[in-house]
Amino acid sequence: MLVGGGPAHAAPLDPVDPTAPTAPGAGGDTISVSVNGVNGTPSSSLVVLLGITLLSVAPSLMLMVTSFTKILVVLSLTRNALGLQGVPPNQVLAGLALFLSLFVMAPVIGDVNEIGVQPYLAGELTFSQAVDVGSGPLREFMLAHTREADLALVTRAADQPNPEDPASVPMLTLIPAFMLSELRAAFIIGFVIFVPFLVIDLVVSAALMSMGMMMLPPIMVSLPFKLLLFVLVDGWGLIITALIGSYAGGG
Repeated sequence: MLVGGGPAHAAPLDPVDPTAPTAPGAGGDTISVSVNGVNGTPSSSLVVLLGITLLSVAPSLMLMVTSFTKILVVLSLTRNALGLQGVPPNQVLAGLALFLSLFVMAPVIGDVNEIGVQPYLAGELTFSQAVDVGSGPLREFMLAHTREADLALVTRAADQPNPEDPASVPMLTLIPAFMLSELRAAFIIGFVIFVPFLVIDLVVSAALMSMGMMMLPPIMVSLPFKLLLFVLVDGWGLIITALIGSYAGGG
C-alpha cells in the first residue's frame, strides 16, 4: 500500500551544443536538374516532352510550311466542280492530301532529320542550334515556291525593310507569303478544272430550256456526264500528277 507518494522529478539534462552548419559542397543531400543524359545527349524525359510538344503543333506546321494546304484546296475545288457535296467525304480528301504532302515533303523531312534532329539526339548540337540548322531545308522549300510579289506584300504590311537576299527573309514574313502563293496556285488550278464542267452545265441548261423542261434541275442531267468525262480522262490521276509536278520544278 502506497502512503503519501510525492510528485516525481526528472533528472536535469546537460545542455548540448548546437550542430555546426555544413559548408556547401561538403556533404549532405543535394538536388540537381540536368537536361542532358549520358555523353551529352538529351535526356529521355526531355525528348519525350519535345515529342509531345511537336505533336501538338504538328497540324499548324503542316498547314503553314508544307504543301498540304494547296493540295487540299485543289481537291476540294475538284469536288465542287463536279457538283458533289459530300462525295468524296472530307476525311478522304484530307487523308489523300496528307499522304500526297508526305510524298512531296519527303526529301525536305529527310534533310531536316539528317542535319538537325539526329545531331541533336547525338548530343552534337544544342536545341537552339538544331532548330536553326533544321529550319534551313524548310526555308529553301518555301522560298522556292513563294512569289516575290507575295514577299513584298507581307513585308510592306509588316512595315519592315526589304530583305537584301532570300537568306535574310525572316520566317515570320516567309510563312504567310508562302501560304498566299500556295492559295493563289491552288485557285489557278481550280479555275482550269472548273472550265470543262462549266461548259457541260451550260450545254445541258441550254438543251433543257430548248425542250421546255425548265422545272428539271440541270444538275440532275449534267452530273452523270461530268462524272463520265472525269473518269474517261482519268481526272484524279491528272490532278495528282499536276500537283506533284508543281513542286518538282521549284514552283
